[in-house]
Amino acid sequence: MRYRIAVVGGGPAGLTFARVLHRHGHPVTVLERDPSPDARPPGGTLDLHEGMGQLALDKADLLAEYQALSRPEGQAMRIVDTDGTVLRDWRPSPDDRANPEIDRGHLRDLLLGPLDVQWGRGVTQVVPGTRDGIQVHFADGRQETFDLVVGADGAWSRVRPAVSSVTPHYTGVTSIETSLDDVDTRHPDLAPLIGDGSVAVYGVNRSLVAQRNSGGHVKVYTKFRAPLDWHANLDLADVEAVRSSLLALFDGWAAPVLDLLRHGTAFVHRPLYVLPVSHTWTHVPGVTLLGDAAHLMPPLGVGANLAMLEGAELAESLATVPGDLDETVRAFEERMWARAGKWAKITTAGLERLVSPDPAEALALFEEVQPS
Repeated sequence: MRYRIAVVGGGPAGLTFARVLHRHGHPVTVLERDPSPDARPPGGTLDLHEGMGQLALDKADLLAEYQALSRPEGQAMRIVDTDGTVLRDWRPSPDDRANPEIDRGHLRDLLLGPLDVQWGRGVTQVVPGTRDGIQVHFADGRQETFDLVVGADGAWSRVRPAVSSVTPHYTGVTSIETSLDDVDTRHPDLAPLIGDGSVAVYGVNRSLVAQRNSGGHVKVYTKFRAPLDWHANLDLADVEAVRSSLLALFDGWAAPVLDLLRHGTAFVHRPLYVLPVSHTWTHVPGVTLLGDAAHLMPPLGVGANLAMLEGAELAESLATVPGDLDETVRAFEERMWARAGKWAKITTAGLERLVSPDPAEALALFEEVQPS
């Protein structure tokens, strides 16, 4: 196989796809709009599941390196009531490797390895069906053609319009993210609350989760139900105004929980969007999608795992299964749609229960998926 293959997007899906092709000795062009790997913060931590993200890394021959970098203790999950009462305190056994955590930055660097990524190559449009192949248009006005273009460029994919006119829609839930640095030294009173993994608090139509990353860094995520324009009279660039707004929204919650917001640095506004649960498309020769570009769903620990597994499976099929390129991609899409549709239903229902009028629904959900 010596097809001209490009993957758009240097996130977990695109890089996993490229690494598996690289392992099998097949060239691939990785196109990433960011000007460098460190152009923006890589995000928080990911739990990679045994049969999904970890399987993908095994297909890329990176599982042992992942295990050395991962934090099995990060699987710990504590749930407290809004008054600070501990409702559930689950800790993994020493040999539990079901869903170890890894910082997104560490995972990115692991996947990058020897790959030759073309940084600063923002894609604006993908045009299938041209005489020379699939035409990729770039922000700088240049164009290139390929035999296969794989869109792994996230929620607002520039590749997706080549196969589907569907766009993401707002879930009614907004997230605001902040962070604390060097928590064990600078906030020793909060470190025990967070523990080795995460602490979560669920109230009426709102929640707060604090999750430990490596190096004492903690990500704090609030979620709440609100109209998309809820911030019309709030300057989201004004840190103190956002902090005051959040403290008012979570008024009455236990002081240590609110301290996670009081000590937060910058605040990042992230309204949660999704694609339809059963999103599919009429197959277009030479173009396909992976991950959020194909099936954006609520961020409940599945999306990155699915995206990585899809990238690994598609690459492995292209590299090892004899036959027509287009038929290989078509067969992959059928498998992807079936699996992603099931997870989209699960995560959509999960978001409804985690940000619910009845906070007991969140606790019940954890007991169902991870019994104490």
